[in-house]
Parts: sequence; structure tokens; C-alpha cells
Amino acid sequence: MNSPAADIARRLAEDAEAVCRHYLTNGNKQGRYWIVGDVQNTPGRSLYVRLTGPNSGLGAAGKWTDSATGQHGDLLDLIALNMGITTLRDTLEEARRFLSLPQTDKDRATKLPASRGSTEAARRLWAMGQPMSGTLTERYLAGRGLTGLGYLDNLRFHPKCFYLREDHAPTDRPEAWPALLAKVTDLDGRLTGLHRTWLDPATADKAPVFPPRKAMGNLLGHGVRIGKPVSVLAAGEGLETMLSLHLALPELPAVAALSANHLAALQLPADLRSLYIAVDADPAGLSAADHLSHRARQAGIDAIHLSPCLGDFNDDLRANGRDALRAHLRPQLAPEDAVTFLDHAID
Repeated sequence: MNSPAADIARRLAEDAEAVCRHYLTNGNKQGRYWIVGDVQNTPGRSLYVRLTGPNSGLGAAGKWTDSATGQHGDLLDLIALNMGITTLRDTLEEARRFLSLPQTDKDRATKLPASRGSTEAARRLWAMGQPMSGTLTERYLAGRGLTGLGYLDNLRFHPKCFYLREDHAPTDRPEAWPALLAKVTDLDGRLTGLHRTWLDPATADKAPVFPPRKAMGNLLGHGVRIGKPVSVLAAGEGLETMLSLHLALPELPAVAALSANHLAALQLPADLRSLYIAVDADPAGLSAADHLSHRARQAGIDAIHLSPCLGDFNDDLRANGRDALRAHLRPQLAPEDAVTFLDHAID
């Protein structure tokens, strides 16, 4: 008798191409395979998913191998790794959602509700998100001058994310709006929280709720990370601020701490040699930047402020464009970093 996991894995394999198109949007079909960089949906050609073949055994549909890392498995394994899910129960729940299958009675009985706003609640909400390419999330970011970011795997789209107004009554039901989800992680890449921006499908701007952004989970010291860590890092408050800096300097790793207080308390990698701090031009932003600079220098890290022309770097990007933003950043960078991160970006 087949186990529930084996049965769901078989159902996924029967429509392996649809699974790949949903979870591995940066890949493409080539013959009998779906080819992409890795299970995290990085562009590339290392991971091969077999789209056709027998139900089991050699050459079975749904089997995949990453030639760069040696990882391999079935589509349940792929979904778990892609979504950052750590338990079989939650993986099966995500697969059932994709296949539009009901939960089992056992799942309902064993899955305890997560506390509102907890890290576990953040992890479950993140697992329900979708890749942002072609969604309202992508349209919203484009409206902020942030285009071509579909490859970022720490941003997702949720079509109906619950929103509870600050002045809600105990009996009020939460509203549901589309939302941009941004994953907050620690220095080891573990999810600690989630940042949500609710969106209006009629305007592709922020939803008419106040506040339109909220965070959940454990944010203190952590942030939304862009790029792989090296000995140089850029840090700032807002997500859109740091995405703007990323567009100008795509090779420079960055982190958005999501508030002035959290920026001041940001945990710094042990091997960091230089820290660029994107300063928001307001009293809270200036104070947070000064506090983080002091902490960095006490740890032996060079701390350099990056100042915008306007209020923040997203304001600069929208007003003046990416080339002007790069020109404004150049004299603020150390000469060797201008060569590494700016000249390389222009090439």
C-alpha cells in the first residue's frame, strides 16, 4: 500500500512540467528536461528535472539532480528545498495546495495553530507565497522603478494575505489583500521573520490600509538579504531603498533592516571588512546610521555612509534614473570598491 507521500510524489510527477513552471520560473524546458540553476530557482543550467518517464525506477519522471552540488531527489524534495520547508507534513500540505487536494484528517489534527506574529507563523505564510514573476508584486516594484528583479528568491507574492486593521474590534474578520512578502533571515540564512506590503490590484500601488506595511517574527538584528555575503556589505533601512542600491550595484551584497531601530541593532558578519550604510535623510535614519557606524568601527570594520540626493535611494532612482544614481554613488565608494562593484555593474 502506497504511503500518502509516495502517492503525492506520483501525482506531482504526472505533471512534472507544471510543477517546474510554478516553482522554478527561472528555468526552461529543453527536450525531456526542465533546466535551472538550483532548487532555489537561481538562473543557470546545473539542475535537471526529468519531465517524462516511468512512474518509478531508472529515468522516472519528476526525478532531479543538481550536477553542481550532487543533490538529487523527487518533486517533494524539490518543493521542500525550494520553499524552505523543514518537515514532511508541511511539505505535503504545500504539495496538496499545489495539486488542489484537501488536507487529511491527520494533518488537521496534528497541525497546531501558530501564534499570531510568531516566527512559525512567518514561516508558514512564506511557504504559501508564490514566485513574484508576472504577479502584482512585480508590477508594484516596477512602479517604484525597481525592474528586472524576478530572480530574487527572498521576495514572493501572496494573492490573499490577511490584514487586521489597528482599530479592529474583537469580532472583526480580517480583510484579505494581495501582498509582497520579503523574507527576513539571520546570518546563517535561517528565516526569522517576514515583512509584508499589502497591495491594491486596481492601482498596483500600496493598498488603502494603514499601515500598509507590517512585520512579523523576530526581526531584531536580522534583515532581508540580497546577494551572497562577501567581506563587503551594504546595509540600510527600507526594502525599496536597498533594492534601488542593488540595481545600481548588483554585485554588492546588501541587507534591508526594515526600520531605523533594527538598522542600529543589525548583526554583522564576523569576516566583514567594510560596511556601507545607506542613510535615510531624516533624524531617525541619521541616528541609526551613526549608531551602526560606531558599532562597526568598534569591531574593526570600516564604516562608510552612502548619502542620497533626496530622502532615500529609491527617491533618487525614481527621480533621476539608475545611471545618475551610479554617478552619485561613485565618489562615495572606496576606490577599490568602485572598480569591483560599480565599474563591473556598468560593464
